[in-house]
Amino acid sequence: MRRIRCAIYTRKSSEEGLEQDFNSLDAQREACEAYIASQKHEGWELLLDCYDDGGISGGHLDRPALRRLMQAVDDNRVDQIVVYKIDRLTRSLADFAKLVERLDAADASFVSVTQSFNTSTSMGRLTLNVLLSFAQFEREVTAERIRDKIAASKSKGLWMGGNVPLGYQADGRTLKIDEKEAEIIRALYDLYLEHRSILDVKEQAEALGLRSRRRERPGGRVAGGKGFDRGHIHHLLSNPIYSGRIRHKGQVYEGQHPAIIDPAVWERVQQLLTDGAARERGVKQKAKRSLLAGKLFDETGDRLTPSHSRKNGKRLRYYISGRLVTDRSQKHSDAWRLPAEQLKSLLAEVIRQYLKRPNAVTSMARDMSAAEIASATELLRDCQSVRKYLGLILRADLQQGSLRVQLDLQALAQMIECRVDQVDAGELTIEAPFRMRRRGVELKLHLGDSPPEIDQTLVRNVVKARRWLAMIIDGRTFSEIAETEGTSKRRVQDVVDLATLAPDVLEAIAAGEQPDGLTTDYLIKSGFPAIWSDQHKQFAAL
Repeated sequence: MRRIRCAIYTRKSSEEGLEQDFNSLDAQREACEAYIASQKHEGWELLLDCYDDGGISGGHLDRPALRRLMQAVDDNRVDQIVVYKIDRLTRSLADFAKLVERLDAADASFVSVTQSFNTSTSMGRLTLNVLLSFAQFEREVTAERIRDKIAASKSKGLWMGGNVPLGYQADGRTLKIDEKEAEIIRALYDLYLEHRSILDVKEQAEALGLRSRRRERPGGRVAGGKGFDRGHIHHLLSNPIYSGRIRHKGQVYEGQHPAIIDPAVWERVQQLLTDGAARERGVKQKAKRSLLAGKLFDETGDRLTPSHSRKNGKRLRYYISGRLVTDRSQKHSDAWRLPAEQLKSLLAEVIRQYLKRPNAVTSMARDMSAAEIASATELLRDCQSVRKYLGLILRADLQQGSLRVQLDLQALAQMIECRVDQVDAGELTIEAPFRMRRRGVELKLHLGDSPPEIDQTLVRNVVKARRWLAMIIDGRTFSEIAETEGTSKRRVQDVVDLATLAPDVLEAIAAGEQPDGLTTDYLIKSGFPAIWSDQHKQFAAL
C-alpha cells in the first residue's frame, strides 16, 4: 500500500481568540486529524510538522507557514495537504491556480474536510472553482462596503482616522486644534505668502527651528521631530484640512472640524502654488538652468550633467557623469550618479563653514578698511540662502575621499559688497573631506572624515531577534512575545530570523562594516540561508 504523507494547514484571519487554550486553529487541526485517521486504511499518515498561520488574511500567499508548507511540497516531503475548508488555503481564485500548479508539478494534492468533491473530474473542478469564486466575491464585497462607508462619512465632513495632521488632535470622528502645533502651520503659510517659494520657506523654517511632530512607533521606534523638507511643506500648504475641509478621492467636502487657516487665505496659497509650478501640462516653458550645471567634475575630469527620473509620480534629480549620456554603449562602472538635493546641501555647507570662520574676511581681504571688514563679516554671517552659497561656485571637483571647490571671485566680491581687486584670489580654493555610502538603494553623501556609519535600525532589530529567540527557547509563543513587546505577531515572525546571522556578519553590523545593501528590509524581504557559509556567498554579491 502506498504511503501518503499528510500535512495539516490551518489559518485564521484575525488574532482575536488565539490566546485561548483551545482556539480556532486547534479546532481546525482536530477535525483534520480525525479525517486523516479515518483514511488510515488508504495509507494516509499524519506528519508532525505544524503549519499554522494565525492572524493573517487569506487574500494573499505571503504567509510564513504556507511558504514553509509549499517548500515541503516542492521538496517532495508532503503528498497531501489537508484543510478544514478551501478558503483556509486561499480566498483568491488566481492564487489557488498558482497553488494547484505547484501541487501538480510535485505530484501532490489537497483535500478539504468539510467540502467533499473529486478534483480529477470536470464537475469536481467546476464545483471547486465556484466555491473559490464565492470566497473571493465575499472578500471583494466586504472591501467595497468598507470603502463606501468611508466615502459616505467623509462626504459628511467626518474624520475617518489615519495619521492625525500636524496642528490637530483626534477628537472622536472629528479633529480639534492643537494650538502649539497650529502655530507652526500658521508660520509656514505666512512664510510662503511672504517669499512665494517653497525652497525659501524650507530655509526660513530651518532657521526658525520649526520641527515636525515627534511620533513614537511600536517597538520604541521614533519618527518625526525633524525639519521640514520641500515635499512635506508642499503637502501642508496644499492640504484642505487646514481650511476646515476634508478631501477624499479628488473631492473636497466641508468638514466638521475648525479651520487653522482662513479658507480665503488657503485659496490664495493654492493659486500661488499653481502659478509657481514648474510646468503646467500643455504649456511650453523655458527650461531653467541648474545652478551647478557645467561646474561639477568627477575624479576622471568628466563633467557631471543634470539628469532626472520619475518614481511614484515624483521627479528625482541627479548629477551624473557625462559619459553615461554621451556613451551609452558601455556600462561605465566607475561613473557617478549623485542625488542633486544632497549634493547641493553638502556643497552649500562646505562654503558656509568656510565663509563663517572667525577670520574669513581678513584672510580673503586686501586693502579693506576696518569698517569694510566689519560690514563684509556681517553680510556673511547673515547669509542663510543655499542658492547664494551655490552661486559662489566657479568649479567643484569631487572624488571619493575629498572635494575641491573653487569660488568665483566676482560673485564673492558682489556678496560682500567690495571691489574685485580687494579679494585675494589665492584664498578662494576650499578642500574638504568627502565620502559616499550606500544604504540599500539609497546613496548618502557625508562631509568630513566620519567613521563607518552604523545602521542603528538593523542593530536594534538584531538585538530584538536574539532576545525573542531566547524567549522562544524558553517556551513562549509568537503571540505571547508580541503582546509582551507591544508589536504584532507577524513582526516577531519576520524579525526573529535575524538571530541566526553568522557571528562575523553580526560583528560587521555592529562595526558598521557590513555590505551597503545589507539592511533590515533586505534581510526580511529577501530572506537568507541558515548555513553561515551560504550567508557569506549571498551577502558578498551585494
